Amino acid sequence: MRILLLVESFNSLSQRVYAELSRDGHELTVEFDVHEDATRQGVGLCAPDVIIAPYLKRAIPRDLWSRYPCLIVHPGIPGDRGPSALDWAILEGQGEWGVTILQANDELDGGDIWAFEMFPMRLAPKGSLYRHEVTEAAVSALRRALAAYADGTLRPIGQRDVAYSHIVRGRPHPPMTQAERGIDWQIDTTATVLRKIYASDGAPGVRDRLCGHTVTLYGAWPEATLRGIPGALIGRRDGALCRATVDGAVWITHAQDARGGGRGLKLPATMVIEAAAIPARPIGWEPQSLPTWQEIRCEQEGAVCHIHFAFHNGAMSTDQCRRLADAYRAMRDTDARVIVLHGGPDYWSNGIHLHCIEAADSPADESWRNIGAMDDLVLEILGNDRQLTIAALSGNAAAGGVFLALAADAIFARRGVILNPHYKNMGNLYGSEYWTYLLPRRLDAQERARLRAGRLPVDTATAVAIGLIDAAFGCSSTEFMDGIARLARAWSAPHFWRARMTEKVAIRARDEAQRPLAEYRAEELTQMRRNFYGFDRSYHVARHRFVYKTPHGHTPLYLAPHRRRHPPERHEASRP
Repeated sequence: MRILLLVESFNSLSQRVYAELSRDGHELTVEFDVHEDATRQGVGLCAPDVIIAPYLKRAIPRDLWSRYPCLIVHPGIPGDRGPSALDWAILEGQGEWGVTILQANDELDGGDIWAFEMFPMRLAPKGSLYRHEVTEAAVSALRRALAAYADGTLRPIGQRDVAYSHIVRGRPHPPMTQAERGIDWQIDTTATVLRKIYASDGAPGVRDRLCGHTVTLYGAWPEATLRGIPGALIGRRDGALCRATVDGAVWITHAQDARGGGRGLKLPATMVIEAAAIPARPIGWEPQSLPTWQEIRCEQEGAVCHIHFAFHNGAMSTDQCRRLADAYRAMRDTDARVIVLHGGPDYWSNGIHLHCIEAADSPADESWRNIGAMDDLVLEILGNDRQLTIAALSGNAAAGGVFLALAADAIFARRGVILNPHYKNMGNLYGSEYWTYLLPRRLDAQERARLRAGRLPVDTATAVAIGLIDAAFGCSSTEFMDGIARLARAWSAPHFWRARMTEKVAIRARDEAQRPLAEYRAEELTQMRRNFYGFDRSYHVARHRFVYKTPHGHTPLYLAPHRRRHPPERHEASRP
């Protein structure tokens, strides 16, 4: 079928739906809902069989849903309504939740049900649930709905139909307000604080007061040992602040200056709040026996070292790159034969830290420092002649994060991970991380050009098929982690390790003789210097729009073949 994705932005769920349905054989195109007239125009140009809205903030106009089947992906169980569905489920401690595929009508979230999928709830941030359970359930439910529609067996069910009485019934929920999200540090327990911040993860955050400033809080981790007066800041570590509760403490990893309507940048908490007087609470890389905030964690199991680096949203600042390189060097000096780079459960890496760059006195200078630190980290991995390195992608990766993974000797990913192995969406950024050396090791010139020019998300099945990664397995993070542990042990077996190391060292020596890595880096950075310091400000404009979440003013043509098929004068709103 010809399917139009109508979206507010091309977020992680939209990308997964796009990649999966495209691989199923459907013809996919994307329209950004920038204005009702532009949406009508885009739909007219596409003439879709079905419109799917995986991420939409406005109601679809009546004249569209009355002419086309319009499916809303609602992150709630049948009967649930409202824009804060997942927020309320977390705050209320629901044990089971789901995703419902609704047919749009004139009642918000009130249309007939085409399919739904249930899942058990984890105690986790909203963004993590969204990128895992919600996304998996949405893809499964959409596939069933489309299959039934295509073969004529679809029988949409009204939301009040008795057929759904055997499951937990949802109810209409109003938008969750800041008053309902707000924390009372003199009353709320650690569990309550965690739920409130988890329910507000990503957006809109929790409005609060810290050191006399109105801020918005994001990212929370439990702290098992530190104690203090409820509400007091009692520690700082790796950009995070520890705040006491009535029965313990929590770490707040990120904050946003809420003055001026909350237009401040979301940054590591210690960049928003003056933290010099707050006690430092440093820890090493070793796993902690009790819960605490630990951004980089290393552990050795026999001949295998595991390095976990759960950087917020996958962004890697200059400091984070340097600390990760330090950890990698430390593990390289052990007697291990294999090092596994795990990243975080939601994002493996998305490359340089655009928020920290935007906040710098000179964004160009900080961009230069950040890309240099990323390059140094990649070089550490490429230059390791003592261990084999495995990149284990349990979460999504994009831009420089994909090429950081390519520096490893093998890349394995959880099924369902989405890769965006390109830089051009960020103001035509050229990119570094030795990609001009690493990508040709895996893809031919035609495939490389297609990836860079297309700028489209790549699912793991496609990535394996073209050779971008080595394998994908595990439907859940737990299954994937278990598989990685077994695989890493097998790689560390002396006979296997010796053979692979011999081959690796020989190939690296041959490649270095043909063209030194330093030349690849110098050539890439020549292009990057133009991006950062040149007359073309596209990168700086794109970065600014990205970090401040500026609404799209048009549908990018690389996502919209329905607009590319028609002369520009016929669709003025699509011009870049």
